[in-house]
Amino acid sequence: MILPKVRDARFVTVRRGGTLADEDHHLLATWAADCAEHVLDHFENARPGDQRPRRAIGLAGAWARGEVTMTEARTAAGHANAAARDLAGAPRQAAYAAAQAAAVAHVAAHELGAAAYAIKAAQAAGGDRDDARRECQWQRARLPEAIRELVLEDQRLRNELCWYVFDC
Repeated sequence: MILPKVRDARFVTVRRGGTLADEDHHLLATWAADCAEHVLDHFENARPGDQRPRRAIGLAGAWARGEVTMTEARTAAGHANAAARDLAGAPRQAAYAAAQAAAVAHVAAHELGAAAYAIKAAQAAGGDRDDARRECQWQRARLPEAIRELVLEDQRLRNELCWYVFDC
């Protein structure tokens, strides 16, 4: 499990007693979807006819734009997880990244899961730590300024839970 045992109030929306503004929650979902989409080809090359992870990524973005409900995005996350079940390596990690991206609509802290699984997909596909480092750096370069420090601090705090993939 890559979520902390104690929820960080910075990833809980203001409406639910935390400090996360809706705009920042939407930015987290969009960034997570970008991370997942960047490695999606690893899944699609293994399962070209299976649209579940792509749909999850699309619904993550649609949720961030206010076009679908949280429930629709969360349901797509479950379907993307199911797509990963009988796979291994980069395809599996890429499907998990897509699922985590869609789950951000429900729990903002899944943003780090999307990024971590995307890094694991890149490493599994390339076979070495340099591939993981490049993916991590690619992700960081695309962090919106409004959430940059929040995400970087989250990476520092949860790096151990996330298999140390943020040591880049």
